[in-house]
Amino acid sequence: MKKVLVANRGEIAVRIIRALKELNIQSVAVYSEADRDALHTQIADEAYCIGPKQSKDSYLNIPNILMIASSTGCDGIHPGYGFLAENANFAEMCEACQIKFIGPSHYSISKMGIKDVAKKEMIKADVPVVPGSDGLLESVEDALTLANHMGYPVILKATAGGGGKGIRVARNDEELRNGYMMTEQEAATAFGNPGLYLEKFIEEFRHVEIQILADQYGNVIHLGERDCTIQRRMQKLVEESPSPILDDTTRTAMGQAAVRAAEAVNYEGAGTVEFIYDLATKAFYFMEMNTRIQVEHPVTEMVTGIDLVKWQIKIAAGERLTIQQDDVKMSGHAIELRINAENPYKNFMPSPGQITQYVVPGGYGVRIDSACYTNYKIPPFYDSMVAKLIVHQPTRAEAIECAKRALDEFVVTGVDTTIPFHLALMENDIFKSNKYSTKFLEQNEILS
Repeated sequence: MKKVLVANRGEIAVRIIRALKELNIQSVAVYSEADRDALHTQIADEAYCIGPKQSKDSYLNIPNILMIASSTGCDGIHPGYGFLAENANFAEMCEACQIKFIGPSHYSISKMGIKDVAKKEMIKADVPVVPGSDGLLESVEDALTLANHMGYPVILKATAGGGGKGIRVARNDEELRNGYMMTEQEAATAFGNPGLYLEKFIEEFRHVEIQILADQYGNVIHLGERDCTIQRRMQKLVEESPSPILDDTTRTAMGQAAVRAAEAVNYEGAGTVEFIYDLATKAFYFMEMNTRIQVEHPVTEMVTGIDLVKWQIKIAAGERLTIQQDDVKMSGHAIELRINAENPYKNFMPSPGQITQYVVPGGYGVRIDSACYTNYKIPPFYDSMVAKLIVHQPTRAEAIECAKRALDEFVVTGVDTTIPFHLALMENDIFKSNKYSTKFLEQNEILS
C-alpha cells in the first residue's frame, strides 16, 4: 500500500495520518469548506476540498471521495470512525473501484450493522445474548405480547440504530405502546430503516467492550476490554482499561466470546464487540459490534503497547497478524477523558467558536489526541470534541491522580469545555470506589 485517502476529519484523521507517515505511506486528506484550516489538512501530503460545510455534502459525499481517491492514485481509504466507517455500501463501492477499504468487508459490516441479523449470528456462534424477540417485531401488538410474557421493563431498539439513537425503555403497556410509535418513526428518519426488536431491559449494568484484531487469513485475537460505563444519554464520556469490575474468569470468557463473534462473520481489521455486564447476576450479554476503530482505542493501546491504527493498515495491505493471543499482555491502567467544547454548567450546551489559548498537559503517562490549536475555530457542524486526554499508570488509583493533575494543566480559552466536569468526576468518591452502573450520571450530581 503506497497512498491512502483519509475519509474523515478532526483528531481521528490526524491520528491516521501520523500512523501512515510512520509506515512510509503517502496520505491524502479531504475536507469540507468549514475545515479548510483544520490540522489534518496541514499535516497530510495532499489535501482536497470535497464539498460544503454540511456533512451530507462533504464527508458523506461518496462520489466525491471516490473521485479524489481514484484521481490521486490512492490504493486505500481509511474511514476512521463515524461518517462512512460502517457504511456497507461505501465499503462495497471501494472494492468495485479496486481501492482497499481499510476495515472489514461489506459482508461483515452488513451482518453486524443490522442488529437483529447480528443477534442471530451471535446465537449461532454461542455468544450470550439478552432474551428478547426472535427477529424484528411485526407490530406493537407483537411487542406487547412478548413484553407481558418476559415481564417489564423492556427496551425497544432500532435494528439499524447506533450512537444512542433509536432506543427506548418501557415499564408498562402504555409506555411500550407510545414508545413503539416514537422509536419506529425515529428509526425511519435517522437510519432509513424503521425495523425494531425488543429485549429484556437489564436495570443495573456496566458497559464493557472487547477490542479484537483479525487478519485476512482467519487469525483473530482480542486485546482485552474497555469499561465505558460513564455515559450521558447513552454517549460515552470516560473509558478505561482494564475494566475494574471484571474478574479474571469473566474477562477470559468475554474475550473468547468476542473472538467467536468476529470469526462468525469472517471479520477483518480492528473491531469492538460490546457487552452488557449484569451487576446483579454477573452474567454478560452481547450488545452490538462496532465494525471500525473506536474513539476510545487509545486506552487499549496504552495497556497493551499495540498500535491499533497501524495494524488496521497493515492488515488491509495483506500482512498476517504476527501477534498471538498469548503475546497480548495488559500492563497498568489507562483512562480516557473526552474533552468536548460544551458547557457542563448549562446542560452540556455546545460551545463552538475560536480557541484563543490552547496549552495541553504533558509528563509521564499523559497522551493527548487532538486536532486543535491556538486560534483554531471549532465549527458548529460536527461533533464538539476538543481532545482526548489519556493517562496510563500502574494502578487505577494512580491513573485517577494523574488525570486530575493533567486536567489542572489543560488550558483551553475562548470556548467552554467539559474539563470542570471531568475534574469533579475524578474527585467523586463513588467513581473512585468503582460502585456504579450506566445510571451513574442520572443518579449523581457531579457539578453543583
